[in-house]
Amino acid sequence: MARHALGRSGVEVTAVGLGGAALAGLYRPVSELAAADTIETAWAEGIRYFDTAPHYGLGLSERRIGVTLRDKPRAEYVISTKVGRLLEPSAAGGDDLEQGFAVPATHRRVWDFSADGVRRSLEESLTRLGLDHIDIALLHDPDDHGEQAFHEAYPELERLRAEGVVRAIGAGMNQTAMLTRFLIDTDVDVVLCAGRYTLLEQSALAELLPAALDRGKSVIVGGVFNSGLLADPKPDATYDYGAAPEEVLSRALQMKEIADASGIPLRAAAMQFPFGHPAVASVLTGARSAAEVRDAVQVLNNPVPADVWQKLRAEGLLPGHAPVPEVR
Repeated sequence: MARHALGRSGVEVTAVGLGGAALAGLYRPVSELAAADTIETAWAEGIRYFDTAPHYGLGLSERRIGVTLRDKPRAEYVISTKVGRLLEPSAAGGDDLEQGFAVPATHRRVWDFSADGVRRSLEESLTRLGLDHIDIALLHDPDDHGEQAFHEAYPELERLRAEGVVRAIGAGMNQTAMLTRFLIDTDVDVVLCAGRYTLLEQSALAELLPAALDRGKSVIVGGVFNSGLLADPKPDATYDYGAAPEEVLSRALQMKEIADASGIPLRAAAMQFPFGHPAVASVLTGARSAAEVRDAVQVLNNPVPADVWQKLRAEGLLPGHAPVPEVR
C-alpha cells in the first residue's frame, strides 16, 4: 500500500489508516476476538497506520491496538493517539453509552489541555499501548479550550517532539477553522480533519487544505462516509453523528445512482475523493470487523471512472473546483 510523508516529520503513513474508535465498542460492543481479528486483517491488507485515543472506550482502543501489534516490527507501523482528555477512575458504575461507547464506565473523562495534562496523558497512553514512543500526538477536540490548547498544550507537544517522545504533532477535530489556525500559527506537522472533506461536504477546501499545501504540511481525513450515509444511503442512515437531513439524503442517493450506473460502489468514490488534493496523506476507516477492513481496501483499489466525477459535477453534486483523483 502506498505511503505518504507527514510534512517534514519523517513519519510516513499508509494511504488507509485504521481508526480505533469502533474497535472500542462505538455504539455497540465489539469482542476482544473481533477487535484483534480486525487489526490483524488490517495488517495483512497492508495497513500500517493505526489511529486511537484515550477517549475511545476509556482507553480500551489503545489497549487492544497495543496488544495486537506488540509482536509486529515497531519500525513498520505508525500509531497516532491524542491528548486533551485524562481518564480518572470512577466508582459510579453503569456504562459509557452516554459518551458513545458500549463499555463499563470504569473511568470518567476530564478535559485537560495543560502542559502537565498533555505529558501525563501521553505517559498513560504509552503504558496502555506498551510502547516507548508515539509516532503522532494530536490535540483532541480542543474546540472549547482553544486558548489553553494553543498556549499550554501545543508548546508541550513541541517539547515532547524535541525529546523524541513523539515524532510528529498536530490536532484532530470535526471543524476547519481552528485546524487552519494550527496550520498557520504553529509548527504542527499534520492535522486530522473529520467529516469536513467528503463527497457531501468540502468546507476544508476553502482554507484548511490550501494552508496545509502552502506550508508543506499534511492532512489526514477522517469520516469520509459522513458517519455512514455515504457507505449506504438510506432513510435511516446517519450523517455527522445524527439523522440525515432529507436534502442531504437526497444528494447521497443521487450520488449512489451515478456510481451504480458506472458499476462501482459509492463507497469507492467516497474513499478515493480526498486523494484528489495533494495535501491529503491518508484516509481513516473506522472498521469494526475484518470484513469491513477488506472492503475498505478493496474499494480504495477499485478504479473510479472519470465519467463518475464528471457526472457528479454536471449534476451539481460536486463543486467544479474540487480536485478529484487521477484515473488509474
